[in-house]
This record gives sequence, C-alpha cells and structure tokens, in this order.
Amino acid sequence: MNKELILNIKNLNFSYKENNPIYKDFSLSLKQGELVTIFGKSGSGKTTLFELIIGTLKAKSGTIEKENLSLIFQDPYNSFHPSYPIIEQIKDVVQRDFKDELKSFLKELNLDYELLLKKPHELSGGQLQRCSILRALLMKPKLLLVDEPTSALDNIIAYDVMKLLIKYLDTCAILLITHDEQMAKWCSDKIIRLDENENK
Repeated sequence: MNKELILNIKNLNFSYKENNPIYKDFSLSLKQGELVTIFGKSGSGKTTLFELIIGTLKAKSGTIEKENLSLIFQDPYNSFHPSYPIIEQIKDVVQRDFKDELKSFLKELNLDYELLLKKPHELSGGQLQRCSILRALLMKPKLLLVDEPTSALDNIIAYDVMKLLIKYLDTCAILLITHDEQMAKWCSDKIIRLDENENK
C-alpha cells in the first residue's frame, strides 16, 4: 500500500545574505510512517528549515507542500505562555475532547495530571518538555516537526520519549533535528547531513 506523502519540498532556495545560500535546490519528501533526521553543526541551517516549513521564513524559490503539523521545540519554556496553567494552554490548541486519550499519554510520558494544573515556571525543564510532547501528540498531526526534543531529558527518559514518538508513526511522519548522532542512527529511516558545503 502506498503511504501518504506528508511533506514535499522541491528545489528550495534560501539565503540570509546574497551569494551565501543556506539551501540551494534542496529537495526532500517525507511519507507517512517515515522518520527523517536533519543533522549538522550549529549554523548549518537545521532550524532554518523548520522555519521555512512553518512559514515564518519565506524561501527565495522552490515549493513546500505539507499536511497539518505540530511542533516540539528545543526550549519548552519558550513554547508555553508563562502566566497560565499548562492544561489550559493545551485546550487552547487541541480544541476537542481529549479526556479519553489523556490518561494513557500521561502514563507513557511519566507525567502526573497535577503537573498540568501548574504554570510553566513551576515545572522542571524535563517535565515541561514532556508536556510539550503531550500537547503536540494530542493535536493529531500528520507532520511532527521535532527540534532537539530530548536535550532537557536524561538519557533513559530521552529514549523512552523517542520510543513514544515512534509509536505514532503509523499516523504521521516525523522530521527530527538532533545533535545526538547515536540517537539519529538508532531511530531514523534516513539522515540528512547539512555539512558546510552541502546544499550550496
């Protein structure tokens, strides 16, 4: 059975400065059930690619076609509003009844419901990152953009979290940014290395 095409990038060109392209004729396709990792050193254009996909940056040329998406950011404190409870912020974006799903997600993410009643600054970085993952999964995306999701987690929890994300590949595709080469090799169907001269 042919898998649904979730993300299709064709001949993408983008630069911050003239004659110094970050992406030159870059193409990438991602189908349902696939996990592709974007790997490269700082400044190689990893997060730039996510911003182009989301639409916060505009490509010079090329096309990006995508299904509905959600994001998991590297810094969870920047992805939640500081002044009101986590559960209310999840309700704001999910906008449907998710009570039946919540219990199993909380168990898999090792989260207590009481944590969702708190404000972001009352949680540790690891707890808040798992709340960010919870919110993203409850949105039922076709495309999950994941930017260094385990940087705030210890190794055991990090691999548990990635195993959880992989479980949902039957309903979505995942595009992952990570500096953890070992994890990338462990979980990826394909690794795209944005080395200094690649895409230029």
